[in-house]
Amino acid sequence: MSGLHALDRVIGNEWPTLATQADVQAFESVPYVERIAARSTYEALRCGASIDPATPALLFLPNASADDEPLRLSHREFHARVTQTANALHALGVGTHDIVSLLLPLVPQTFYALYGAQAAGIVNPVNAFLETGHIAHILRAAKTKILVTLGPAQGYDIWEKVARIRHQLPDLKAVLVVGATAGLLPEDTLDFDALVAAQRGDTLVSGRRIEADDVAAYFHTGGTTGVPQLVPLTHGNQVYQAWGMALMFQTRPGSTLLMGLPLFHVGGALTQGLQHLSAGGTLVVLSSQGWRNKAAMPNIWRLVERYRPELLGGVPTVLGAVLAVPIEGHDVASVRKVTGGGSAIPVPVADAFKHRFGLPVLETYGMTEVSSCHTISYSERPVYLGSVGHPLPYSRVRVVDIDEAGKAVRDCPPDKIGVVAMHGPGVFSGYVTGAPDAPFVAPGWVNSGDLGRVDANGYLWITGRAKDLVIRGGHNIDPTGIEEVLYEHPAVEVAAVVGEPDAYAGELPVAYVQPKPGATIDPAELLKFAAARTPERAAVPVQAYVVNPMPLTAVGKVFKPALRRDAAERAVRRMLATIAPNSKVEVVVEPHPEHGTVIRVRLSGGADREAVTTQIKAKLDPLTMRHTIEWTDA
Repeated sequence: MSGLHALDRVIGNEWPTLATQADVQAFESVPYVERIAARSTYEALRCGASIDPATPALLFLPNASADDEPLRLSHREFHARVTQTANALHALGVGTHDIVSLLLPLVPQTFYALYGAQAAGIVNPVNAFLETGHIAHILRAAKTKILVTLGPAQGYDIWEKVARIRHQLPDLKAVLVVGATAGLLPEDTLDFDALVAAQRGDTLVSGRRIEADDVAAYFHTGGTTGVPQLVPLTHGNQVYQAWGMALMFQTRPGSTLLMGLPLFHVGGALTQGLQHLSAGGTLVVLSSQGWRNKAAMPNIWRLVERYRPELLGGVPTVLGAVLAVPIEGHDVASVRKVTGGGSAIPVPVADAFKHRFGLPVLETYGMTEVSSCHTISYSERPVYLGSVGHPLPYSRVRVVDIDEAGKAVRDCPPDKIGVVAMHGPGVFSGYVTGAPDAPFVAPGWVNSGDLGRVDANGYLWITGRAKDLVIRGGHNIDPTGIEEVLYEHPAVEVAAVVGEPDAYAGELPVAYVQPKPGATIDPAELLKFAAARTPERAAVPVQAYVVNPMPLTAVGKVFKPALRRDAAERAVRRMLATIAPNSKVEVVVEPHPEHGTVIRVRLSGGADREAVTTQIKAKLDPLTMRHTIEWTDA
C-alpha cells in the first residue's frame, strides 16, 4: 500500500492542500467513486492492516492507566479476529440481512464483533446503559437474530438486563457470551470467544462480496425524548466517514489515538474507531469503561506522554475536564491537533485550549443520520471559535426555511438563521421504522433539527437546537448564548440552559451548572453574573440550580431531557407548595408515548380532596404540558 491514505487511490505521499474552496473543488474533480479504495468496512480494515501488519491495532489498558501493561493486538491479528467473528456468525446462520445485536462495554471483543458482524450481516450495537424497556424495544425493532453480550461481571448489570428481556425477542436464535468463565456459562448461551477461536481467520468462508450499498449497521438515536430510532448505515456511508475524517485529521500509519468513546455511537465506531484502524493507526483503549473510568481523566497527560498521540479528541465534556488536569511536568508536544464534537463546544473551553497548546480546537458537526461528522473546521483555514467550519469534501450543507410539512421552501441568504440540512456520501436513506421521508427537507437532504447560518465565507455556525429553544411568551430564546455566558464564570465547569414551565410565559429560561472541582457556586451570585452579561433581558435565567454531577448521555453530552424534567418538577412543586399543606405531594415528570412528557401529581392524606384537586387543576391547566392527578390512601 503506497501513499498517505490507505482508503484513497489518488493521494500520493503528500497530503492535499485544502486551504481554499478552490482547492476543495480541484480535489473534488476526481469523482469520489473513482477515488475510494474500499467498498466495505471489511475491506477498509484490510487496507489499514496491509500497511504494516505488525503494527498494533489495539492497545487495551485494563485500568486506563499509563502504568498498565496493555493487551496488544497487531493489525494482522485484529483483521484475523474480525474474519473469525464473521465466520462464526455465518456458521450460526447469519446472512446478509440478518441482525447481530451487541450489548457490550469497550472490551477488545467489541471491536471485532462490531466489524465482524458487518462482514456477515448487519450489526446493531446498543447502549447497555439504556433502561431495560428501551433496550428490549431496540432489539425487537431490529429483529435481532444473534445477541452478543457480556456475561455476569462485576461492575456491570448487562447480563441482568439480558436475562429479563431475552424471552421477549421473538426473532432471537442464539445468545453469545463474551468473557465467559469456564464452567460458568449462563444457561442456553454460547461462548463467543470459543466460537471465534475455532474459525479460520484468512478468508470469509461465506464467499460474500460486500457492496457499498449493503446495509452494514443499525445505530440507534439517543432515545432522549421517546423511543429510539434505528438509523441504517451502509458500508459506503461508513467508509466515507473513515476516509473523510482521516483526511481531515491527516492520520498517519502507526499514529496512536486515546480511545474512550463507546462503540454503540457513530463517533466511537466510525469517526475514531474505523477511521484510525483503516488508516493503519493504533487505538489505545482506555479500559472497558472508556472515559467513564475514574482513572482515565487524571491520567490523561501521563497517557499522552507515554503513547504520544498526535490528535486529542473527545466530546465537549471530556475536553472541558481535560483542562482541569494539571499539565506541568508532562511532555505533551506530540499533540498537533485538538478536535471535538457531539454537541457545541463552549467558546471559553476552545479558547483555553488555544492558549494552552497554541492549537485551535477543530470543531466537528454532524449526527448519526450522516454517519457522524459532516463538517469540520479545516486546519489550513482560519478557525473561528463557535463555527463548525465547512463540509467534508464531496458533502454539502444548506440552511433553509421549511414549511409546516418540514420541506424546504427556500435557501436562506448568508447569515440568515434557518434549518441546517446536509447531503453527501455519508447521509442515510431513512429510518428502519416510521415514515421513510420524515427526516428529509428534500430528496437526499437530511433535516438536522438544528438551527444555523452560513456566513459569506461559507462557514457554518450552529445557533441552537430547534427543540432546545426556550419559547418565552412566543419569543424564541436560543440557550447557546446564555450557556456561553455561564461558562465565563470562574467556578462553572459545565453549564446548560433549558426551559422551565410557566403558566404565563409558557417557558422561562433556567440555568443548570456543575462547579469545577473544589469550587462552590452561589446561585444568586451566578444569576447576577449572567444578568450583567446577557444582552437580551428576556434570556436572563430566572433560576440557577447547582447539580453535581451534571446528567450526561453515555457519550458525554449534557442530557437536557433530564434537566427539562427536573425543571418542570421544581416549577410544579413551587406552584403547589401552599395548596395541600396537610397532604403528602409527589411530583413526577416522565416521558409519554403520545404526549411526549406528562406531569403526574400523586397525593395522599389530608382532607377535602375535591377542593384540593380543583386548586391543583387551576394551577396546572395553563401549562402546555399535560398532567394527571392521583390520590392514594398510603
